[in-house]
Amino acid sequence: MEQHVGKQNPMREIKISKVTVNIGLGESGERLQKAMQLLEELTGSKPVYTKAKKSIKEFDVRKGAPIGVMVTLRYEKAEEFLKRALAAVNYKIKSSSFDKHGNVSFGIAEHVVIPGTRYDPEVGIFGLDVAITFERPGFRVSRRKRQKSKIPESVRIKREESMKYLTEKFGVTIV
Repeated sequence: MEQHVGKQNPMREIKISKVTVNIGLGESGERLQKAMQLLEELTGSKPVYTKAKKSIKEFDVRKGAPIGVMVTLRYEKAEEFLKRALAAVNYKIKSSSFDKHGNVSFGIAEHVVIPGTRYDPEVGIFGLDVAITFERPGFRVSRRKRQKSKIPESVRIKREESMKYLTEKFGVTIV
């Protein structure tokens, strides 16, 4: 592909589609309520329960029982939370955290390391997972209801492109 000086194809721009924050506990009850309250406090959005996909007798988990909480953030809320979450991991992400479509996931062991968060003894300490999904303009054709179409491999985001995007926009170091 030939690059034209000064002209960038707007359909090749990468943007953050969504940031998904998840706290998986593996149990329901009072601790799950506290996790839900914490996630709402951290993100400013209302979380939803995640349910068990299958029963595991050893762990006393039944299929359909709530075992975690998650919230999906988009647009400005996603970027604002992402800046704080990346600061919690010192702006370092492993290269193995990126998948072949350029999406990335990383974990935060304790929520208290996120800037602007205080420790509440009543809530306790929770770890959380952050997943970032990238997309280009036009990815809607693969999700829409009417006249759905596949996205060709040449249009999909590669690992290297999302690594470059995170490095340029957020100053992330890939380890």
